[in-house]
Amino acid sequence: MWSQIAADERLSQAEAFVRENPELTAVAVAVALVAIAGGYLLFRDRWTAGVRFRRLLAEQEEIAVLMHPNPDPDAMSAALGVASLASQVGVDATVQYPGQIRHQENRAFRTVLDLDLEPIEHVSDLAAESVVLVDHNEPRGFAGADGVLPAAVVDHHPGDGAGELFTDVRTDYGATASVVAEYFKENDAIPVPPDKHASETDSDLTLPTDTATGLLYGILADTKHLTVGASEPDFAAAAYVYPGVDQDRLDRIANPAVDAEVLEVKARAIAGRRIEGSFAVADVGGVNNVDAIPQAADELIQLEGVSAVVVIGERDGTIHLSGRSRDDRVHMGNAIESVLDDVENGDGGGHSRMGGGTVAPRIDPTGGDDPETVDRDDLADALFRAMAGDV
Repeated sequence: MWSQIAADERLSQAEAFVRENPELTAVAVAVALVAIAGGYLLFRDRWTAGVRFRRLLAEQEEIAVLMHPNPDPDAMSAALGVASLASQVGVDATVQYPGQIRHQENRAFRTVLDLDLEPIEHVSDLAAESVVLVDHNEPRGFAGADGVLPAAVVDHHPGDGAGELFTDVRTDYGATASVVAEYFKENDAIPVPPDKHASETDSDLTLPTDTATGLLYGILADTKHLTVGASEPDFAAAAYVYPGVDQDRLDRIANPAVDAEVLEVKARAIAGRRIEGSFAVADVGGVNNVDAIPQAADELIQLEGVSAVVVIGERDGTIHLSGRSRDDRVHMGNAIESVLDDVENGDGGGHSRMGGGTVAPRIDPTGGDDPETVDRDDLADALFRAMAGDV
């Protein structure tokens, strides 16, 4: 009883102090609020990127996970991972992409993992207002892309793009799949082995088998089996997802049937290559499957005495370039970018070991029926100069 009386007296004294000193009370309340807010911000800053990304996803009702045009395994696996994480926090996710999925490896990846991917041609096709970009940091490849303000960006390519709420661009990583794998690890997600069900893990968040398999292949594909451009986090990510990988499906993705045109384009590149020193440029002419061009570049770079190579091809009036370098003197992305910067309708770039670009046809202002195209011999000469450092 005495304790209750004492408490009532202290409460009465506090009320009297508040009435007699309103200014001091207001200051005390403000200081307390600032302290609480500061503590929250300090705590929030200590959250890892993966935890912050999961919390961001959980605040959405639905998201569109947008890949770059003609997505590759790294883009598809990263998108699969984001969609899986979103679904586990109760968010509807739709994975979308502009362009096509043509490369036999990419088609196998989609088929073996039974991915539900939606093509888009116009900004109105986006499945949600909240857009998450993966494996690129600026929307492109569809009408109205320049008007899209993504909510989040997860990437490993250099660029100026950013998300409105979240941006995580790690150019020192070999694959975006490594970044997404790290998100699962930072949220204590348990990889689910192929012979078990998620319910057997006794964990709130899991890394499903199909997602683990996709992420490992995405890492391997973008780092040439962890031999080119890989950093320590790529190895760590591969080790983390490995317990959940389905080896049979991984093998089926890695060893698809090869399209006959790919072999023909490779043969044309080898037979028609121009060599200057240790650099090579090959013009393979017209192609139906533009994904054969980077595969031809992968073949040429393996030739003895060749340290850097660019393959040029054309489809429907658009010139496509794909370059590879194992020469420390040649930053392939910069070399192609420097050449195409001087070409009307040219656009290119990439990493030190890998680059690419396109040159869209110029429309004849006089109204002629045939669009104007760039002189490919002049383009080859410019590429040789760029690889030699004459830019």
